[in-house]
Amino acid sequence: MDLSNANLSALPASIKRPAYDRTTLTPGIVHIGLGNFHRAHQSWYLHRLMQMGRDHDWAIIGAGVREFDGKQRDLLLKQDCLTTLIELTPEGQTAEITGSMIDYLPVEPGNGPLIEKLADPAIRIVSLTVTESGYFQDQVTKAFNRADPEIIHDAQNPNKPKTAFGAIVAALAKRRASGTGPMTAMSCDNLQGNGAILRQTVVGLAKLSDPDLAAWIEAQCSFPNSMVDCIVPATKEREHALVKEFGINDAVPVTHERFRQWVIEDDFCAGRPAWEEVGATFSDAVHAYERMKICMLNAGHQILANAGEVMGLETIADTMAEPLIGGLFRRVLADEIAPQVEPVPGKTPLEYLELISERFANPAIIDTVRRVAFDGSGRHTGFLLPTINERLAEGLTVTGLALVEALWARMCTGIRDDGSTIEANDPKWNALIAAGRAAKTQPRLWLEQRGMYGDLGDDPRFAQPFANWLAMLHKAGTAATLTHYLEQ
Repeated sequence: MDLSNANLSALPASIKRPAYDRTTLTPGIVHIGLGNFHRAHQSWYLHRLMQMGRDHDWAIIGAGVREFDGKQRDLLLKQDCLTTLIELTPEGQTAEITGSMIDYLPVEPGNGPLIEKLADPAIRIVSLTVTESGYFQDQVTKAFNRADPEIIHDAQNPNKPKTAFGAIVAALAKRRASGTGPMTAMSCDNLQGNGAILRQTVVGLAKLSDPDLAAWIEAQCSFPNSMVDCIVPATKEREHALVKEFGINDAVPVTHERFRQWVIEDDFCAGRPAWEEVGATFSDAVHAYERMKICMLNAGHQILANAGEVMGLETIADTMAEPLIGGLFRRVLADEIAPQVEPVPGKTPLEYLELISERFANPAIIDTVRRVAFDGSGRHTGFLLPTINERLAEGLTVTGLALVEALWARMCTGIRDDGSTIEANDPKWNALIAAGRAAKTQPRLWLEQRGMYGDLGDDPRFAQPFANWLAMLHKAGTAATLTHYLEQ
């Protein structure tokens, strides 16, 4: 059965669906970057509120600025912006239809429709999931990269921007001029201090074309930090087949684990939904939660995925079931990462390690190594290198973390241990391949990618074990190298 408003009542009784009248919903949020994670997480929280009869004036309008977004728009509009969420547990699967999203803006050059909608007084929050590397930060200094060509374009053409941030700035200019007032901009990406980073990008871009507007944004708008967590695999043939088993024809279904977490600063200048009533946590200590998650879960994902890719494993659950990779994951996190992380209410770092170990090992979650390994140039710099630098500053060893970085360099030769090819999987793949292959005989060349490593390669406490591990990986292979590490 095709997924649509008209067909909701005819779905099998076992499938949850909106109990509210979607025709009465009015928008309050524009979300930019409407992929699987948003629909399984933020959109689901709002759907749960609407099921309680709450906050029907906070419906979501989807938006995007890339070619993919236009394709996603076409697919979602054909099914009235409904989404089938399939929860995967070892015990089985359940399906639920969510309806908190009601429209998707046209994706056009210059982003006119997006700017106009963001300037609408009804819109009080703009939220984003645009990937960790999408905020125009220098990867080493973390400063705003005002020299990026897209930023230069938006500064010179503020009324016809290319980027999501340019569209936000243009809309805020209209809101200021009309007296509509400010709105909240909320990042839902895996970045430490994601709200502060979003503020830096929006204000930094505004300064390049209108310093007075930048000052108004800085003073009037809010940028709450948040931590988001839910494992959401990419949608492929298996997921399409699974949704059909439920009797639903959904062009863009989403699978997800049962676990969800959302911790948010309560800093919303124009109001917000009552997300705390459906499980979100509002806290002034978001940094502690996000640090635990980013330094352990997100970093742990990279540890598993890079080793798994080189050894030819398909899923994260497969890597956890492989004793050598699972052992590497547990040891590096327990010995070198967890000691750098503070506890949060109700959870110590080692307890959190047990939680994520259980989640990663869930065989029902077909989360591919390839998906998790994507954008290593952004994820290693954001998830792993800060811990390495912190431990070195404290005079602590980084033996295991040096091996993790060597595994990434080994992966970036583009060849697995069995000789098969690793396809391009990073925005900087060509540069990474060149560096990875050069480092096979001269390991220091990998660390000379100063745009990622800064001067870390000059510190022998890291550079020497890195070089030793990389040489062993190339000479003896991944399994033998991991065995050697675990036997130390």
